[in-house]
Amino acid sequence: MKSVHYAYVMMWTVVRAAILAAGASSRMGRPKAALCLSDRADTFVARLIRTFQAAAIPDIVVITGAQPDAVRAAAGRVGRKVRFIDNPHWERDGQLSSLLAALKEDQQLEALMMTLVDAPFVAPATVSALVHAWRSSRAAIVRPSRGDEHGHPVIFDRAVFEELRHADPSVGAKAVVRARQADILNVPVDDRGAFIDVDTPEEYRAAVTLYGGRK
Repeated sequence: MKSVHYAYVMMWTVVRAAILAAGASSRMGRPKAALCLSDRADTFVARLIRTFQAAAIPDIVVITGAQPDAVRAAAGRVGRKVRFIDNPHWERDGQLSSLLAALKEDQQLEALMMTLVDAPFVAPATVSALVHAWRSSRAAIVRPSRGDEHGHPVIFDRAVFEELRHADPSVGAKAVVRARQADILNVPVDDRGAFIDVDTPEEYRAAVTLYGGRK
């Protein structure tokens, strides 16, 4: 029975979701992960966790850095499928180092779905559509699109893991995206939330007006 259970777990942990929440949130002035929406329990990071869970993503990691305690507290009570990984190099090596921290223990990992904690409004249906598109195509990179816009989350197939590991930290994953333009699958979605990120208090207030009550 144990071997059967192990095989089942491996089958459904092919995709890992990573929420990058290591930054200092300097423009916001407080941790973006802890910003509230409909109520104090509905924070940016908590909403993203719920979204990935609603889309049946079985393995979720939250990458912390500048303020790990605040991020963990903002997540609230989480189950065993949600893990927190501290990135001690967040300031020196930037966002790419957080993405690479999410790739640890990747022996059974076939794809990493990455999103920023300041983009918490994507719908579970969009997440599911992206995973379905990746499973059907095994494209190197899969992302939501709306016309010429590209949003979050972004799926990186295992085929580009080594390219990510060798990317220039000053450029980050953008270098891999640029080099792999021909291998990108853009998935058209009717989901405004997939294209909204929040960096300033003004953007936060506008986002609460639009999405604050939606869980």
